[in-house]
Amino acid sequence: MSDNQLRLVWIYPDLLSTYGDQGNALVVERRARQRGLDVARLDVRSDQPIPTSGDIYLIGGGEDRPQRLAAERLRRDGHLSRAVQNGAIVFSVCAGYQILGHEFINDLGQREPGLGLLDVVSVRGEGERCVGDVLADIDPQLALPQLTGFENHQGVTHLGPTARPLARVKIGKGNGTGDGTEGAYNGTVFGTYMHGPVLARNPQIADLLLKLALDVNALPPVDDRWYEALRDERIAAAQQPA
Repeated sequence: MSDNQLRLVWIYPDLLSTYGDQGNALVVERRARQRGLDVARLDVRSDQPIPTSGDIYLIGGGEDRPQRLAAERLRRDGHLSRAVQNGAIVFSVCAGYQILGHEFINDLGQREPGLGLLDVVSVRGEGERCVGDVLADIDPQLALPQLTGFENHQGVTHLGPTARPLARVKIGKGNGTGDGTEGAYNGTVFGTYMHGPVLARNPQIADLLLKLALDVNALPPVDDRWYEALRDERIAAAQQPA
């Protein structure tokens, strides 16, 4: 972050924005402005170059064909990888999460190269689709409250040795591997299967992204009553017997 302006980049809203994932950009922008920050938000469509000067990059979920197109264009563009090398923060959801890994299975049933920004590999699950509310305990190193979100994916994501699980599921499937993991992160790059939008359900994660961008340990408090009401509602719903 420079010139006291937070640069927020929402990647490919025309391809990757299912289940209200654009709400993640709205939440980060809102919580930054509540702290008096000047925010420059840029929504980058798939026919536009990715800027390398962003502080926080957000990627949403999408259907199989848009996911393949997004991966192709991000690889060809190359700027997101360069931004990460420069210290940018990336938060990705579902299809975007898979794109950040080494490879995933595309809509043609073929292995599609990812960006290699997370040490994960995604394959097509053979069992039932992972659908429903999720509750998970976030990695204690991140010092965040319980994760709540909504998953809807067929993918199964395996973590490599340099990727840490973002959370451990108590309810739901998460990465779909059966080992209880959900999402992954390494340094300033984060991935999750959670929709919701996930940052509206978990504003403390949005604050974590802001703290990383600002290089601070704490932020001024804001009114979280609306967020907490939503969290309480969705956590209670997830805990209801099926």
